[in-house]
Amino acid sequence: MKITWLGHSAFRIETKAAKILIDPFLTYNSAFAGQDIKDVTNGITHILLTHGHGDHVGDTVQIAKDTGAVVLANADLASWLGTKGVEKLEMGNTGGTVSLGSFTATFTNALHSSAQTTEDGVSHSLGSANGLMLHFDDEPSLFHMGDTDIFSDMALINELHQPDIGIVPIGDRFTMGGAVAALACQRYFNFKTAIPCHYGTFPIIDQTPEKFVAGMEASKTDVKAPKPGESLSL
Repeated sequence: MKITWLGHSAFRIETKAAKILIDPFLTYNSAFAGQDIKDVTNGITHILLTHGHGDHVGDTVQIAKDTGAVVLANADLASWLGTKGVEKLEMGNTGGTVSLGSFTATFTNALHSSAQTTEDGVSHSLGSANGLMLHFDDEPSLFHMGDTDIFSDMALINELHQPDIGIVPIGDRFTMGGAVAALACQRYFNFKTAIPCHYGTFPIIDQTPEKFVAGMEASKTDVKAPKPGESLSL
């Protein structure tokens, strides 16, 4: 499995049978600067969305139109994307599992919100915020937490799914901060590898993963904090 961090919460996941984008916020993502959007979206088969905020939905509509990728999102967000011209949609909701060929995606709980504001200033709810638990045929299992705070039922997610790789939001203000994220990983999960995200993008969130890395020092989990555009082979 090849995992490339594109900045913020955006990742490209490559396996033998699929090329996946998660939360492809690229165009207005300061951490994406210098990367080539054509290279990043080349060959994409699936786009997976954790929730409806603009810094996660990002370029989904245009990428889906350009690539013909299948888009997975919660039911409300998927319906909204359909009105924007996205044709290949798979929808679900918290607790549900969707088969996507060579892998499955399960919507887990996340403590966050999910909405977008239109030009008239009205905020429109776009379903629940979720994490996404991915199980592959012949690859490590991967849990993208989405945007969330710590919560004790993370222990149930680990019991049910036993994820090998955790993608963890650490930037504070809109998600848990690095120290709390480290506590969540150590108390509730047994990740082989943890990858921090949702930091360094906007001035009002943490700019580095230092608090998370320091909090994980005593853990057996291998913490990988790639630079934007850097790939990991796991």
